[in-house]
Amino acid sequence: MVSFDHRDPGTDEDVWTSALAARDPLPALDLEVDRLIVVAAHPDDETLGAAGLLATASARGIPIDLIVVTDGEGSHPDSVTHSPATLALLRRRELVDAARIVGLSGDPVFLGLPDGGTDEYRDAITGALRDALDRAGADRVLVLSPWRGDGHRDHRVVGEIVEAVCAARGVRSRAFPIWLWHWGGPDDVPWDRAEGLALDTVARDAKARALDAHATQLHPLSAAAGDEATVHSRMRAHFARAAEMFLAPDPAADGVSAGTVGQDYFDDMYARHDDPWGFDSRWYEERKRSVLLAALPRRRYRSALEAGCATGALTARLAERCERVLALDLAPAALERARRRLVGHENVELRRAMLPDEWPAGEYDLVVLSEVAYYWGAGDLDRGLTASVGSLSADGHLVACHWRHPVAEYPRSGDSVHAALAARPDLVRLVRHEEEDFVLEVFGRPGARSVAAEAGLVP
Repeated sequence: MVSFDHRDPGTDEDVWTSALAARDPLPALDLEVDRLIVVAAHPDDETLGAAGLLATASARGIPIDLIVVTDGEGSHPDSVTHSPATLALLRRRELVDAARIVGLSGDPVFLGLPDGGTDEYRDAITGALRDALDRAGADRVLVLSPWRGDGHRDHRVVGEIVEAVCAARGVRSRAFPIWLWHWGGPDDVPWDRAEGLALDTVARDAKARALDAHATQLHPLSAAAGDEATVHSRMRAHFARAAEMFLAPDPAADGVSAGTVGQDYFDDMYARHDDPWGFDSRWYEERKRSVLLAALPRRRYRSALEAGCATGALTARLAERCERVLALDLAPAALERARRRLVGHENVELRRAMLPDEWPAGEYDLVVLSEVAYYWGAGDLDRGLTASVGSLSADGHLVACHWRHPVAEYPRSGDSVHAALAARPDLVRLVRHEEEDFVLEVFGRPGARSVAAEAGLVP
């Protein structure tokens, strides 16, 4: 995460003028859509980053849905003249005025989540975007959001959610930088993913007037210390350009890369270590298995599919709870060690498979993805999750558990796996257990009931 202070002078606009001119014209943003959905982390994000686009779309008759995640009440944390509640009210009013200026006809959807605390409310943001996409129906949709690399935590969270939900739905998304122009330089821009939208004079005028509506951000709240403008004149100059820039999603961002980890990596690990990940030697692993088993909503399952069983430490515990278990792994050495461990477990079948390509046929009421999906890069994650859901019986459960710390060899982070799961419309979450080191979740198909509901304790 980039560290910056909005009070710093920042990068001069002349630097950006030269950099953009050297790349003019950027590939054109495709606006052949039936609807725009904008997810703003704060009131004014959509104006700073995309007001010209919104005015252009409105002039073409493209309807626009605007979701505003927070009220931006934390913009002046040291103010002695304006409370957070007062700022929230003022900023909502400013946003409504700005939205009308660029041509929005509908009312913005205000989620009212805590400014600076979006990471704790990913489900609410995901749900709001899914609802908007559901309402769009068969429309061709473009979803806009702040760029996840913008250096602001709320921008990162909203950008991650938008990318995950849109990827799961097959919907196009684009991100707009805001604070990049302040703290960054030309070398910080992923130019290979940049697209531009030229603004006519009408759109530029609308953007300028929409920016003026955000008075709490452009002007000091008072002469008191802590009430300085958030967007000073040097910063504002970045948003008076004749074009806006948008960024396509980056599959290599935040630990996500294009390539799935292959068999050679695992063969090497097992050749060099008897217990590469400490499944049998570490209390951490033993405890995590117990947490996973305790999270399962049912005492017994008819059949389980375990993807990536490794040496069978978890497989042995699943065999105690399931009538039959099919456990898969791509590494022959891992499967050989699992066979030695599972001697006498007649209800377990071990099978070599390269996942997700060689996903097995059949239906299971328990599918287990434990420390496996972060090995899947790019499209393999979507295919793997789709195959997992396809294997679930109508009343089945999918349990996912993944390490949260970055690992250089893994093509994605554990958190990105769970963001992709949460974004799927064909799953509902029943359990979430989150620690600093790992996250564990249990999902069912839409309509799945809680443990108490299944037991008849609640309706």
